[in-house]
Amino acid sequence: MKLYRKEGNILQILSSPNENIEKGDYLLVEDSDANKALIAQVIDVQFASVPGVLEELLRSLPDDGELVQGEDFDPLEIAPHVTYIQDASLLMCRIRATVENGNLSPSSSWLPSRSQSSIKKLPIPKLLELAHVNGRLPIILGETKDSSPLAIDATHLDGRLNIITGKKETGKSHLSKLLMTSLVGYKATVVVFDLNGEYLSLGMTSDGKRNANYDKIHVLTPSQNFQVALKQLNLHVLLGILIHALHLPGTSAREFRRIWQSLREKNMLSLHELGEAIRNWNCNQHVRDALFARYHSLLNSGFFTDNVAEAAALEDSMLKAKEEGGALIVNLRSTSAIDRQIVVEYVLGKLVESLTSMKLKAVFLFAEEAHLYLRETYWDDIVTRMRHFGIFTTFITNQPDTIRENIYRQADNIFLFNFTNEHDLDVVSRAARVDAETVRSIARDLPPQHCLALGKVVKDFPMVVKTKTIDVKTMGETRLFFKDLA
Repeated sequence: MKLYRKEGNILQILSSPNENIEKGDYLLVEDSDANKALIAQVIDVQFASVPGVLEELLRSLPDDGELVQGEDFDPLEIAPHVTYIQDASLLMCRIRATVENGNLSPSSSWLPSRSQSSIKKLPIPKLLELAHVNGRLPIILGETKDSSPLAIDATHLDGRLNIITGKKETGKSHLSKLLMTSLVGYKATVVVFDLNGEYLSLGMTSDGKRNANYDKIHVLTPSQNFQVALKQLNLHVLLGILIHALHLPGTSAREFRRIWQSLREKNMLSLHELGEAIRNWNCNQHVRDALFARYHSLLNSGFFTDNVAEAAALEDSMLKAKEEGGALIVNLRSTSAIDRQIVVEYVLGKLVESLTSMKLKAVFLFAEEAHLYLRETYWDDIVTRMRHFGIFTTFITNQPDTIRENIYRQADNIFLFNFTNEHDLDVVSRAARVDAETVRSIARDLPPQHCLALGKVVKDFPMVVKTKTIDVKTMGETRLFFKDLA
């Protein structure tokens, strides 16, 4: 390999046909005289554009589709050299770092010598060693292209915003389960908004036996084993549900506050008494109608109860998860759209309340297809304000354009699976920690179960990794009509 051109932080390197270099590989460009080296990643492989090659190819085409019989006459034996030139490759590489005295810097201003520099493939384990991609709490994601294990540090998910995205059936949920179970293994508290029932059996192995996390997986199904008692509900949490999930106007919210405080003072907080108080409250008829409509939405959800003994599921699960680590799976599979928003608003409000009072230290929140139950204006709140409370979010989606651009710009880590749609790739490339060329070039060629890891977990060295299998019972599979014929 020979250095050909450098433009900004893009290196162009000439490669011979017998050098097996692919997109995603890392190269080390060393200059012995300068005692420095560049680390560059191959983002595209092209044919070298050599003057005269097109002419030679045209000459080699059969005339009018008829092959000429006989032997080639090559007295100067130049045919192998011409073939060598025709098959030569031009590697488009992005500079990731400069190595000097064993230390890495993100600078790409240094220009190595064309004549004195040597170029060789950089093994992934050596790169991981140079970049210090390791830690006290390793999570093995899987294997890299050279079959070496890739382990990230769980602390690099702590306090971070993460995005897992890709086409359907490429392995997004599998990776999220891998991250979740690993965090639970390190005694972290994890909360999952499970839209399709994919995480309900994380405590079971694929053959139906209990695994090591069985006692740490707490499944909460609204209106079944997960209900809320009005007497235990803080007013600001309930107002958040009414305003954000049920869109109660501000004037009506002020009247509801007065009604609630009146019932609280009389120690008469119950679903029946709340309905009667709204019916008999002295206020504008439109306000009363608005309050009644929201009251019936709360009542019909089945999520609220007067039985205090039945309403301790979330508190008990959070207490167990805090002590031993665990995952709270909020099962939204059979919940209607409006009830889903009510439950999510309550859980988020309760988490903030518990974190503020130090009942919880921090929470890792996994939100699958969050656009279906989180209002858009709430995303900024989760990413910015709630991060300070200790809620660290991972968004999982196959529709990257449903995540707002400012969320991508704040993302610390992105796990990108296959995308072929240009629009989807453009959306993901807006993330501050990635470059558009890498995303567009590498992501479109990723096979299933392979992802491109970007961000702080890999110290900003994009890595292609085949995610490892985990022995958990698969849930949320698509029901097929012709499954028996497959």
